[in-house]
Amino acid sequence: MTRRLAALATGLAIAAATVVAVAPQAAAAPSDLALATRWAPIHYQDTDSSDYDADYLSKVDFDGEWNTLNNWEDQDDVLSRLTGAVYFSVVETGTHWFLAYSFYHPRDWEDVPDPFGLLTHENDMEGVLLTVRKDGSTYGALEAMVTVAHTDFYSYVPAGSAFTSGRESVDGQITLQTYNGAAHPTTFQEAKGHGVYAKNADHAPDGDGVVYYPSGTAEVPASGTDSFVGYTLVDTFAAGGLWARRANSETYASLGTFRGDNGKDNAANTAWGWDDGNDGGDLPRGLLATDPAYLVGQYFAGEGNFGTTYLRNSYR
Repeated sequence: MTRRLAALATGLAIAAATVVAVAPQAAAAPSDLALATRWAPIHYQDTDSSDYDADYLSKVDFDGEWNTLNNWEDQDDVLSRLTGAVYFSVVETGTHWFLAYSFYHPRDWEDVPDPFGLLTHENDMEGVLLTVRKDGSTYGALEAMVTVAHTDFYSYVPAGSAFTSGRESVDGQITLQTYNGAAHPTTFQEAKGHGVYAKNADHAPDGDGVVYYPSGTAEVPASGTDSFVGYTLVDTFAAGGLWARRANSETYASLGTFRGDNGKDNAANTAWGWDDGNDGGDLPRGLLATDPAYLVGQYFAGEGNFGTTYLRNSYR
């Protein structure tokens, strides 16, 4: 009897060890920077030959300080300061990560005279929101993208996404491009006015432009036509950064609006100031950043299990 019990115990121990060995392991949660880097767009920035460096990406404090009333004037003084940078933030629910990427330019400009300041303005920030499902893998699965073009938002999905048109119609498909062994969404940004869209046949550079890659190295384009320029990711919530300065009158005229006095005064907004002008009164200004789960849930249908309770949301 003793030998039989001992053998049984040994068999159970072996079986338990086998179960432990083959049990799937939950993926470790990535850092916000790692997650943002994994899904960071390959960004096709169109340029205008009349002043191509005015379309280079940069940081808000590219000139070494946070006074946004002189960014128009400082834009073309030292081109080496216009290093590639994209701001990001991560908001999380139980089912999804929401990644907002913001592209900054010192000028929203035109190549025609604007004596009354109706067409241009100092500072410009537009961008994109990615919705990534937590599917058990380290970095999740991309399900949807919303882009910001002036006062309109545009909706896109990758092939195979369960998301369909909701309150807003899906405007097209996300094109993915492999970089460093991973598929990244591609975005296109206009020259001069800098509206952002998915990169596709309707929105592609017209023979010139800069292609920015999330290499982690901040680089300056060689010219208005450059097929590979690295950019770094800058955390919107970093100490002393965009969000931390949100009440600072040197940088902002009001919550989410930059100070600017070239062209239209105070006309550029951060992610928490972006607004689609006709998507409904329950989707107010800034919701793309501050309550992305609600906005995405309204913009799309067919999303299945979709949590709206935040585990983390530093905007709130």
